Order: sequence, then structure tokens, then C-alpha cells
Amino acid sequence: MSIQKIKAIDAIQEAQKIAFAPFVFQATISLRKLGVLDLIFNRRKKGGISIEDISKELSISVYGIGVLLEIAESSNIVIKNDDNKYEITTIGYFLTYNKTVDVNINFTNDVCYKGLYHLNDSIKEGKPEGLKELGNWDTIYEGLSQLTPEVQKSWFEFDHHYSDDIFQDALEIVFRKNPGLIFDIGANTGKFAISGCKYNETVSIKMIDLPGQLKKALVNVKDKGFENRVSGHEIDWLSENPKIPTGADVIWMCQFLDCFSKDEILKILKVCVGSMEENTELLIMETYTDRQKFDNAKFILEATSLYFTVLANGNSKMYKATELMELVDQAGLTIKEDLAVGEYHTIFVCKKK
Repeated sequence: MSIQKIKAIDAIQEAQKIAFAPFVFQATISLRKLGVLDLIFNRRKKGGISIEDISKELSISVYGIGVLLEIAESSNIVIKNDDNKYEITTIGYFLTYNKTVDVNINFTNDVCYKGLYHLNDSIKEGKPEGLKELGNWDTIYEGLSQLTPEVQKSWFEFDHHYSDDIFQDALEIVFRKNPGLIFDIGANTGKFAISGCKYNETVSIKMIDLPGQLKKALVNVKDKGFENRVSGHEIDWLSENPKIPTGADVIWMCQFLDCFSKDEILKILKVCVGSMEENTELLIMETYTDRQKFDNAKFILEATSLYFTVLANGNSKMYKATELMELVDQAGLTIKEDLAVGEYHTIFVCKKK
């Protein structure tokens, strides 16, 4: 049914859900953290559980459990059966046990929630005004290594979750021509470098990232015993004249360019072109909003764009593939291959024109 043809009574119900969405979200956080949803699920074969028994088992007042379960019932997270006992719904199950939902909830709550209050100011100013809720940096990337352990854990789990499942497929593409030297742009925790060294016994990898993040990545690499094959190169892509070394067979970027504005992406790509030789390949892996098969995947990416607006840097987003294609062309590159990887990702294999 077209959204324009929805009945007024249904439309106002949906509008009210949006108006009170933060209440439902925070109630869900409490139900998860307090173990209420776990307890209800574990009693599913016993006909559910009463509010009194939940109160006793968790040592929380009936009042406290009650206000949470009332809004949860109205939101179809739990239901009350004919015996006045609570059971978990399919929605409640996914909110509790689905890995992707779990990662998204923790990212929203721990990283984004307080900062999102400043979204309006970020839109007007073009700056990540919500970042002040986490620390005093110009962009979140400067502070990644300084975030509290809980926030850092939720940030990296979110970042890694959307690439972990396709890592093996991506490595096969990266190593199909047996590169001797790879530049890993935006090395993050060093995960790609470590995986690359495990995949190929002779490859050398240079991780290129901000000083704070690079320091941590190098520690992780050393812990895995690959310090002889992995080195680091410090860079600030937002500086006036960033440079990277030459000599790479492959330049690898995984979910990196979405962290920058279009002008900044063009600048980064031109720097890479300047370091590339005739046979060097630049591989760009991203999740594009116009390449998603399912509406919920597109929705997640569009929500992530608001994270970039209010917390990350104030000027980047999850892009359409067509937008990146234009920037690649403007930078002096041509896309030799356009490869779908897994359900969500695309790899552009680029060469110098």
C-alpha cells in the first residue's frame, strides 16, 4: 500500500511511534541489560513467566519491571498469554539474539545516542557537534584510540561486523595476482594486515593511518608475530599536503572512503593516483545505498549517514555507487572491474587512466 493511502488512524499511530521512539529504545536497552528478555525467553517452554516471578528472580521491583514490560507489550516485543504470563515475540527474539541487531543496538546506545541530540546543530554548522559527548576532537577518528573501553568495543564491533563475513572473499580478490606489497589505507586495528599475512606467506603490508590508531594496529600485528612483514606509515588525510609512499602492487581501502566528504575523497584518490605505477591496482570496497537488495540494509546505511553527520566528521555519508564512480573518474582512475561481494559489498578494481 502506498504510504499516501494509509488510513489516518494508522498514520497517526505510526507518527506517535516515531514521537516516542527513544522511550521504546531505552526500554529495550534496560530489558536487555537487566536480563528480562533472556529470562522470558528461557521460560518459553514453561508457558511464560509472571511479572511477580520476574521481579523475584531479578531482584527488581514489580513497578520497575512493569513499566518496562507495558511499553514492550505495546511495541510487540513481548506478549501476555491467557495465563497472564509474559512470552517473547519474534521481534523480541531478534532484539535479544540476532547478531546484527545486537551490534546496531550497542553502537546506537554506546556511541551515538547522546550525540544524536546535537544533530540539528551539525546539519546547520557542517561539523560533528555531537562528538563533544565522547571527547574533545575534531573528528572521531582522532579519538578512536582514546574512547572508553565500552564505547570503543561497540564502535569496532559495528565497524567489523559489516566486513567480517566477506573477508575471505575479499582476500581472494586482493591476492589473485600474488601482490608483493600492499598498502592498507585506513588500517584500523590491523585486522586486514593480519589476515593478509595469514593468507599469504610472503606478502608485505604497509598500514597507513592516523598516528594513534596506527600505534595500536602495530601492537596487534606484533602480537600475532607479523611485525617483520607489516610496517606503518603515519598520515593525516585532512592535512594540507598528505603523501603516501610508492611501490605498492595493490592499494586496499575497505569501508574507508565513506568517512570523508566528496571533496576529501577526491583528494585522497588523487594522492593514491600519484603513488601508483602502471600496473598498480586500487581496490575500493564499500557498502553502497543503491546496491542493497533489502530495504532494511538500505535503512541501516542511511541511519549510519547520520552518525557521520553528528559524530564522525560532519560532512560524510554512506554513498551511492554512482557517486563514487564519478569521483574515481575525476581522480584519473578507471574502474576495470565492478565486483559484488557477499550481500552488501561492492569492490571497484581501479587502474590509472
